[in-house]
Amino acid sequence: MPKEQSVSRESLLSTVKPSKAIVQLAIPATLALLAKAVYNIVDTAYIGMLGSDIALAAVGVILPLLLIMVSIENIFAAGASVLAGRQLGAGDREGANRTVTTIVGFSIFVGIALCVLGIVFMSPLLRAFGASDAVLPQARDYAFWMFIAALFNLPAQSMNCAARAESSVKISSIAVITGAALNVLLDPVFMFSWGFDMGVEGASLATTISQCVTFLILMWFYLSGRSIIKIKPRHFKLSGRFLWEVTAIGIPTAVIQICLAVATSLTNIAAKPLPDSDLIIAAYGVVQRLILIGCYVVMGFMQGYQPVASYAFGAKNEDRFHDAVRFALKGALLLTVLVAIVYIALAQPLILLFNRNPLVVEFGKWLLISQVALYPAFGLCYMMTITFQTVGSSRMGLFLSMIRQGLFYVPFILTLPRLLGVTGIYFSQPAADVLTILICLFLVGPMKRMASQNMFGNAQN
Repeated sequence: MPKEQSVSRESLLSTVKPSKAIVQLAIPATLALLAKAVYNIVDTAYIGMLGSDIALAAVGVILPLLLIMVSIENIFAAGASVLAGRQLGAGDREGANRTVTTIVGFSIFVGIALCVLGIVFMSPLLRAFGASDAVLPQARDYAFWMFIAALFNLPAQSMNCAARAESSVKISSIAVITGAALNVLLDPVFMFSWGFDMGVEGASLATTISQCVTFLILMWFYLSGRSIIKIKPRHFKLSGRFLWEVTAIGIPTAVIQICLAVATSLTNIAAKPLPDSDLIIAAYGVVQRLILIGCYVVMGFMQGYQPVASYAFGAKNEDRFHDAVRFALKGALLLTVLVAIVYIALAQPLILLFNRNPLVVEFGKWLLISQVALYPAFGLCYMMTITFQTVGSSRMGLFLSMIRQGLFYVPFILTLPRLLGVTGIYFSQPAADVLTILICLFLVGPMKRMASQNMFGNAQN
């Protein structure tokens, strides 16, 4: 890679105004994540065309497993991204090479383990996440190829985060958008009778092939020498201490996904005793995929913020770091308000895109509205989780990552549906969001003080 290009990328992290740098990095990152959301949305839309509520319910049951796998990806990918960003900010490019090479290599082994264990224990896992006898066969068809995809997704996510850490967002966007576009083309070919007529299984196979293509594009980028961070066998240095350091940074981001998976699973389980339970689960599966679009908008913005903040923290540039924090806080709140307004205004038409069963539409409309009624809670909590994670305060990052969909949502979803039926499901998320906002507001001041202390003192607590 030309030296001038390397300097230009690093100057974006070090000298460009933080708000401008964040936006410049966030736009392609958000587009890439929205393209990634196409995987889920297109699968759900095409599955809706099969005219089977059971097929939609099967995809809804799969979602918690998918989120858990994404959370495992994020443990290593997010940890490597923050650590490599700090190392680049401190001028330790060799350290960044070791971090990324080791995590990509380790991700390959973890992907193999997830693939094998997932296939072996597939039926018990699907039962645990709410699959009924009617739903289980199609859920198994979809899950098989999802577990195969773990072979590519884990190392691809690690390379993707490394690309963001060095501000190489263009290749990240190209890789993800290419995979998403391919998924749109392959889904109907594998699913419908005029093609391979594989139904739900065809949707999953198309996604797996598309994700493999994303992995190959990212691998080409790193092996071709165009990156600032170099992935080479001689940089692979795996140790228990290193894994702990990366894991401690990455766990808060992963826990957000794990808590979302637990919340989704518990919601499916809470719906099972209710009348029309399979229809509620089908509606909830559609809603969660729509919610992922909102999540990806916020996450894309945070992916623009994190490398700027990590670099400033590593360089001990306190003013630049706090400028980035203030801009990210305002941006996260604005984006979540906009997402909430759009989803509330268009709730019914959005559900109708996937299913026209009147009961599914009615359940889905109110589920979607309830999920975003207080959506700024997600933006505020996620932004603060990323910030604590960046400055090395892994305990506070872990605590914040658990509260919204874990500590607060779980008690409500376990009790309210028993008392209020499906209305209890509607009220569970807003109740959890009220508590989340209160806790986050209380911690804004301590977050800023802790960042300043850790920047010039001990960065671990």
